[in-house]
Amino acid sequence: MNLKRYRDLAIVLLALAVPFLFLRASMRDPRQVTGADRVIVRIATPIQYAAATLARGLSNIWGDYVYLVDVKEDNARLASQNARLRERVRKLESLEEENHRLRRLLDMRASLKTDVVSAQVIGKNTNEFFRVARVSLDREARDIGPNLPVVTPDGVVGTTLKSAGDTVDVRLVVDAGSGVDVVVQRTGARGFARGTGDETKYLLSIEYVQRTDEVEVGDLLVTSGVGRRFPKGIPVGTVTQVVKRDFGIYQQVYATPAVDFSRLEEVLIVTSAPAEETQAARDASGSSAPRR
Repeated sequence: MNLKRYRDLAIVLLALAVPFLFLRASMRDPRQVTGADRVIVRIATPIQYAAATLARGLSNIWGDYVYLVDVKEDNARLASQNARLRERVRKLESLEEENHRLRRLLDMRASLKTDVVSAQVIGKNTNEFFRVARVSLDREARDIGPNLPVVTPDGVVGTTLKSAGDTVDVRLVVDAGSGVDVVVQRTGARGFARGTGDETKYLLSIEYVQRTDEVEVGDLLVTSGVGRRFPKGIPVGTVTQVVKRDFGIYQQVYATPAVDFSRLEEVLIVTSAPAEETQAARDASGSSAPRR
């Protein structure tokens, strides 16, 4: 029992003395170093080197860990900031596109020189009988009757069908019951654009085009202004197919509408004819009246 006690005491004393001896030997003046000090320094040097190397390694590992933790937090913050910026850019692009559409709508409203009502598209209904878009006005649709022209800066949309409250149903120009008098902008050839009513695609059939008239794929069709139903010169469609026969009076022409109905958002409803057309109609009526 006493031996064990002495052994423990010796270990404690040795554990306290060894570091003291190492420190004493390291701090002594080299001119006063004894042989025992040299032995101690020689023994302590590899131990100190190993301890310093281990300490540096642990310090580097801890530093890398802290750095990686900071990098991870920075990455998470940057990813969140990037997501917010992308969402903001998306909203700004959407607002810019809307602003561009509305500016074009205002420009067209001023150029028509007639009474128009703006409306927002709120729905579309396509079936085997009708191709109809429903639009919402900013007021009651009391003065919106049937068969009024509906247009956008891109071209002809169709005509009003019926109204209720502040909503109006618009018969699209591609509906089989729709029809617009058109001319080929390049050559002045006349025709009548009627919707095919095809449920699988938006398509116009141009009827009553003289077989001798020059019409080519890519030609732009615009409203003729005949009958003062649509203002003159508004795009209706682009010719995609011309079928010329060796017999008959007319050739068959097909066209795609100028308006992309899948992206239709705002429209203008023309509620009256342009002033110059109205005056021209009055002058024509007056000149044809019998003289007394």
